[in-house]
Amino acid sequence: MSFAREQVHNFAAGPSPLPTPVLEKAAVGLLNYNGTGMGVCELSHRSKEFKGIIEGAEANLRKLYGVPDNYSILFAQGGGTTQFASVMLNILAARRIQHKDDKEYAVPTIDYVVTGSWSSKAYAEAQRLALPPAPGAQPFAAPRIAATAKPSKFTTLPKQDEYDFSADAAYVYYCENETINGTEFPAADAPSEFSFPFDKVPAGVPVVADYSSSFVSRPIANFDKHAIIVAGAQKNLGPSGVTVVIVRNDLLVDTTEAMKLGNIPAVPIQSEYKTLADNGSLYNTPPTFPIYVSALVLEYLVAERDGMKGIEATNRAKAETLYAALDAAEAKGTVRCVVREKLARSWMNITFEIVGEGKEKAFLDGAEALGFRQLKGHRSVGGIRASLYNAVTLESVKALAEYISNF
Repeated sequence: MSFAREQVHNFAAGPSPLPTPVLEKAAVGLLNYNGTGMGVCELSHRSKEFKGIIEGAEANLRKLYGVPDNYSILFAQGGGTTQFASVMLNILAARRIQHKDDKEYAVPTIDYVVTGSWSSKAYAEAQRLALPPAPGAQPFAAPRIAATAKPSKFTTLPKQDEYDFSADAAYVYYCENETINGTEFPAADAPSEFSFPFDKVPAGVPVVADYSSSFVSRPIANFDKHAIIVAGAQKNLGPSGVTVVIVRNDLLVDTTEAMKLGNIPAVPIQSEYKTLADNGSLYNTPPTFPIYVSALVLEYLVAERDGMKGIEATNRAKAETLYAALDAAEAKGTVRCVVREKLARSWMNITFEIVGEGKEKAFLDGAEALGFRQLKGHRSVGGIRASLYNAVTLESVKALAEYISNF
């Protein structure tokens, strides 16, 4: 069965759908960018044309989030997974420089809040990088779990009184939205017992957040209490291949000088935030096309969605529409929502199960026939997952809600 683009409702968990007007403009730019006679992928990354693209993307991102001047915005390669390491390496380097006069440099702890697959992977990478450089040597750091939702199989979030932060941690790390199980810390305007407890983080300890699957979907709670925010573009912002890093400027340090002091892992130059910042994210050839499309998406969000307020309102409406249909269907016994605590439910990745032998296949087959795409849950947990990223329209969500109600 063949479908036109406008007949398809794409609920992919990533790479995400993109706004049709953005893709149409990108298609023109791919062939002839801004009358240059060259496609955007053929332009030098050091040309005035591409410099305008990347600077425009940064300006619109600052506008949407109100990013203060004491933060730098970087466009990096390697996805969110590379940032598991980059975050740790840069902060340990900054900490080592801060303690350069210490005669006995203490091995720092690192606090991880483990609420799902992605924060689990970040924690595992920290454990790997912290290993002693040689037999008998001390480790570079001591990663630990400060709070976890693992006992619930990651179907809820820790409550405020379940956090145990270290007094002098190198940093605290959390993932704002867990894509696979469908949990997300509550919105900035709706604090609850499941909100991230910024007030419990000891003074002076940097907070790092992975916002990959919820970036530019709504305001960031306590933005100014974050030291670093990382986000892969491929959920809400653009194609895969570029990762946004918003980093507080005091963490832009010369990692080579830190390495000379010892007691930290080696830092590849491509992972050094200072190098990226000093060169406007153009130290080497960046992923030019993903950055270009992300820049177009940011233009679209600023112009067509009335900025962050409009984006948030639309995404709230989409989530409320689908959860209402699911709650009603659950009352009838046809579905089961994976995340039981409503205050811990994700706006972006809505997970549920179809009740009854063979019913899941029937649901997916019926959905496919109606143009609902990529609803199958992650292979590690199964079930159904509808991802409501920015380019998913409220009309598509209403159509899916109707299908669920009638199934």
